[in-house]
Amino acid sequence: MHLFAVLRGGSSRGGTVVGRFQAAAGRAGRLVLAVRAGPEYGETAGKVADAARAEQRQRFAGYRVCIFSDNGPEAREGAFEAKKLFEETFPDVKVYMGYENPYFKVSVGNCLTAEEAIILKGRVSATFPKAFLKNEEIAVSDLVEP
Repeated sequence: MHLFAVLRGGSSRGGTVVGRFQAAAGRAGRLVLAVRAGPEYGETAGKVADAARAEQRQRFAGYRVCIFSDNGPEAREGAFEAKKLFEETFPDVKVYMGYENPYFKVSVGNCLTAEEAIILKGRVSATFPKAFLKNEEIAVSDLVEP
């Protein structure tokens, strides 16, 4: 998905997209988020644009695919290994690793719809057969590619 921000009263050139987006979030000015996505993203592009237009929410409900969750004595090392394997196998998908007491977890993707998450789960299931969907609060900044 290709997302880019254009700030009112400013240029869309220069600086990073994330920098322009964050600068706009800190101002009272209007922010326009132009979204260009192929049909494989379904209604995702529209949801991102709607969230940006609302200017109220910087986080919204979405989904990620959890590829690792463990609390055993080797859980930390297992999480790092799962993250590394995923990044090597699927370099185009963002990976998030975290610790939610007492579990080390590795989640992937930024899916705005359940359908998109199911498709991603299908892609990763051969490598991570225990993968499952989970609800997540997704930040708009996670969707903007640097």
